[in-house]
Amino acid sequence: MDFSGLLRLLRSRPPLHWSRLHRFLPLPLFAAWNTGMGALESLVYGRAVEKTELTAPPLIVLGFWRSGTTLLQNLLSHDPQFGHLGLYQALFPWHFLLTETVAKKLTSPFVPKTRPMDNMPVSWDAPQEDDIATAIMSQVSPYMFLSRPYDVQSFWKTLDFETLPAAELDRYKSCLVHLLKKLTYKAQKRIMLKSPFHTYHVKTLVDLFPNAKFLYIHRNPYHVIRSACHLRRRMIEENGLGRPVFKNVEDEIVTTYQFGFERYEQDRPLIPAGNLYEIGYENLEVDPVGELGAAYQSLGLSGFPELEQALIPTLTSLRSYQKNAFTDDTSLVQRCYEELRPAYDRFGYGPPELAPAADIQIAAA
Repeated sequence: MDFSGLLRLLRSRPPLHWSRLHRFLPLPLFAAWNTGMGALESLVYGRAVEKTELTAPPLIVLGFWRSGTTLLQNLLSHDPQFGHLGLYQALFPWHFLLTETVAKKLTSPFVPKTRPMDNMPVSWDAPQEDDIATAIMSQVSPYMFLSRPYDVQSFWKTLDFETLPAAELDRYKSCLVHLLKKLTYKAQKRIMLKSPFHTYHVKTLVDLFPNAKFLYIHRNPYHVIRSACHLRRRMIEENGLGRPVFKNVEDEIVTTYQFGFERYEQDRPLIPAGNLYEIGYENLEVDPVGELGAAYQSLGLSGFPELEQALIPTLTSLRSYQKNAFTDDTSLVQRCYEELRPAYDRFGYGPPELAPAADIQIAAA
């Protein structure tokens, strides 16, 4: 983040711990770098970016964390008609137009090969959630809870824009639009976005991009909750500035999922007819080409033959991908079915069936 973002972070008084010195001591240096390079990029590219019009309404991937949004985004990123946000662009959104080419060449050998929470491949060009970039730019994001994992109120404020102060909402929308203009300026393509955060804000997205196309991916709620609990703990461990705080993780994840489902059900009628397609993770994993073909046809998207050809080399590696392994929690299984029954019924998932004790259940991306 830049200096203004760092000041907002510090004003929130995040708890710090000496064991995380390597995370918070470099922040002023990064803030100086980002502020300086951002100002220089604005001088070089600012007018051109502001004049940029989106080549087409974005394609936006929706779905709760761990529902398969990353898998869907990775598959779509092979379509040459789409531009997407890469890892470098997500981490340095203020100046990637100016610095990306040189910085990637110098630092690529130091980028981890996989993500720590789920073994998904990582590179500077790998598609990322736009919420990472807008969190850095606006500090309006549920990911800001990583600096204050005990502050549930601030976390929920970013999920429910109806309670978000107008100034913060305007800052978020301005940053998102600016990011899309920069991506469009660079790629000169239709932009594909993905962030579970967007599932809570369909109304805002439709207001900003009335003709956007939406792909919503769902997955068995129990598998989502189980994997999301693991994700929450790993993210706090890997990114926090203070001692890890795991406060009511299971309760928070279940409630967050429930609210996201209810908000999506409330707002999805706002999406114009023909601009929304829902896809099941279980079906996408088994037949990615067939499921994406159906999605393209329903959304009226051209270019599927090109995507189909581009996916052929990736299908083998997709089938060999090693997912995280978890054992079933009987109480969590029952709780999910009881508290999230509307989601089970809505997406056609039957009552849970526990596997034999020796049969390890596998969590998906």
